[in-house]
Amino acid sequence: MRYGWLRALLAKAQIKDESPAITQDKAQGKTAPDTGNPKPARPQKPTTGQLLQAAGTRLTEDIAQADNAATSPPAPGANHSHERDTMKQVLTGRDFRNLEAPTVRDSALEKLGDWLNRLFQSAARLGTAAAWVGRVMVYGFILAVCVGLALGLIQLERRWRIRLIPESDGPAAEAASARDWQLWLADARRAVTAGKWREAIHFVYWAAISRLESEHLWPADRARTPREYLALMAADDPRKPQLATLTRSFEYTWYGGRAAAESDYRKAETLANALINVFTAGTSAAPKGGAR
Repeated sequence: MRYGWLRALLAKAQIKDESPAITQDKAQGKTAPDTGNPKPARPQKPTTGQLLQAAGTRLTEDIAQADNAATSPPAPGANHSHERDTMKQVLTGRDFRNLEAPTVRDSALEKLGDWLNRLFQSAARLGTAAAWVGRVMVYGFILAVCVGLALGLIQLERRWRIRLIPESDGPAAEAASARDWQLWLADARRAVTAGKWREAIHFVYWAAISRLESEHLWPADRARTPREYLALMAADDPRKPQLATLTRSFEYTWYGGRAAAESDYRKAETLANALINVFTAGTSAAPKGGAR
């Protein structure tokens, strides 16, 4: 049975009826000037109270009709064999072949749906007394869901961005390991020949980083700073103290602008050679913090 008319009536009942005096004033204001031909009076519309009384009468009649249409209880001692055979025939049909017991997930979703139904029913009951309370609850719930979805999407976007790694097997074009560490050392030797100790330290540092990166100690990324490369190496890695010393020497001369001498380069070259040539088993530890 459809009850759309009752839902519309309950929504209308939230608005108070105008008083008969106001309705009469409006009718008089819209009446045309007296021309000697009186028009028949329009029938007055029933008030909301009258409509609710009529709805109550109609619902009472529907309930009475439904009670009268109920079937009589089965006689005592009936075996219901016919009904049982009919149910077995229905359950053996194609629609019930894949019928399975509800899972824990289905039960949880059903409980969630029941809770949402009770929530909206409570909002509807409050709306009968104060319409704005129900609207605030519904709109507030919708707003909370939207905010939660937005925050979840932001977190997913951050994770995808952090874990983004190029699909190609080789390193990125701007990564240190995109250039063989032997080429970095060749540049360092040319700088030594020219007496450019600062540039030589720069090249020998990147030779060490290229060699370590080629051993997959971290994902290739040239956007990192020297301190970030150092932080990616595990704390128990025996090469970390050497890389820390080489990093400080590189930062002092290259970023700090301090003049470099041949002795500074020789120390940096010794550290870089130790990092490049010493690869013992178990030293390729996973980087701290994972891929960036």
